[in-house]
Amino acid sequence: MLPSLEEIKKLIESAVAGAKLEILPNETTPGQASLIVNREAALAVAKYLRDEPSLKMDYASNVTGVDWLDTVLKEKVKVKKVVDGVEKEVEETLEKKRAGYLEAVYHLYSMALKHGPLIIRVRTGNRSDDASVPSLTPVWRGAEFQEREIFDLYGIVFDGHPDLRRILMWDGFKDFPMRKDYVEPDDYEYEPTPHDDVLARTKCHWPSLEGMTGR
Repeated sequence: MLPSLEEIKKLIESAVAGAKLEILPNETTPGQASLIVNREAALAVAKYLRDEPSLKMDYASNVTGVDWLDTVLKEKVKVKKVVDGVEKEVEETLEKKRAGYLEAVYHLYSMALKHGPLIIRVRTGNRSDDASVPSLTPVWRGAEFQEREIFDLYGIVFDGHPDLRRILMWDGFKDFPMRKDYVEPDDYEYEPTPHDDVLARTKCHWPSLEGMTGR
């Protein structure tokens, strides 16, 4: 049976130097909490999870990306204030800006011990010039294509990946289609069977197309 997330956290912290972990609750169904791992120690933590006899997380069944935009977090706090000459405890809402980041999420199982899943998350510094995390492909070989897909669609750079290149989009493509602020282009002039919304967007290009075809 897989140890609890709290127990796994303690095991890692006692065995892996520099590991900084946080348990992330999940209030939705099925309520599977996950473990946030600092990227500086991510590769060492992955090796520990695979090699520790009580865990033997030898299989990464699924690796995916998540895009977290800049947001404002609101927190209600109680403070003491003087109201009409009387000190009272009142509730105020504090707002704190949180910069966006990208996240690689790994679902791990043990084929040897028949337990799991264990979900770990590794976050980038931001969504622009610090969007890298260590590749965990050296630990779980099956993560290779999935990390490539995340690189392709989210823009996370996996340092140490053996073959990091686009897997779905072409090499000259400049954007990341799975990011939440991605703007779909309207240049589908050559769409063989355009849908209504695609056709509506391409109408602005028709004059240039007529010039190209001589019509």
